[in-house]
Amino acid sequence: MKILVVEDDKKVASFLEKGLREEGYSVDTAHDGTDGFLKARVHEYDLLLLDVMLPGKSGFEIVRELRAHQVTVPVLMLTARDSRDDIVLGLDAGADDYLTKPFAFDELLARVRALLRRGGASRPDRLIYDDVELDRVMHRAERRGARLDLTPKEFQLLEFLMLNPERVVRRTELLEKVWDLHFDPMSNVVDVHVGHLRRKLRDAGDGPLVHTVRGVGYVLHRDEPK
Repeated sequence: MKILVVEDDKKVASFLEKGLREEGYSVDTAHDGTDGFLKARVHEYDLLLLDVMLPGKSGFEIVRELRAHQVTVPVLMLTARDSRDDIVLGLDAGADDYLTKPFAFDELLARVRALLRRGGASRPDRLIYDDVELDRVMHRAERRGARLDLTPKEFQLLEFLMLNPERVVRRTELLEKVWDLHFDPMSNVVDVHVGHLRRKLRDAGDGPLVHTVRGVGYVLHRDEPK
């Protein structure tokens, strides 16, 4: 799942990005309200972590404008402002939850998981393809009932492929959706991680499921593409 962190304090943003990535999420960051709003409008995210006091646009303005544009992504607001009026203002603007600073990272993760579970029918918690099952909220993947020991990035690759089964996914698309917006397109990082994922799937079942489409990308399919 992909999360956008909009936070002008670069140390806090870096802390959140590192912690969320270690939990297996794909993370983009923005350090001002204008950039955060544009990214949220242009790219598809599963969750926004949104500071209130931002240069350019405030968090209240961002969430209000997103809702006006029918963007329904869940929003968790992060702020040092903990007065009842500010909390009410944020929720009335369209935020889904509100967490005041300082906060424990475990509590943040619990709220993130809760919001992702509430994401609606278009954001299924569990994905199934052939004999592979993936729990997007608990970050568990199994094949034939046996746990797959995946790294966070391998989990994200499998998740994206299972969201797009039997469709050829280009390397550039994986770089954008699984890594970040500005990853070096000439890197072989996709091929390396797909190779590891394919081996683990093969070891747990009858076949690798993930196949290479030469010169294009990869496809999740029961059979080798012809």
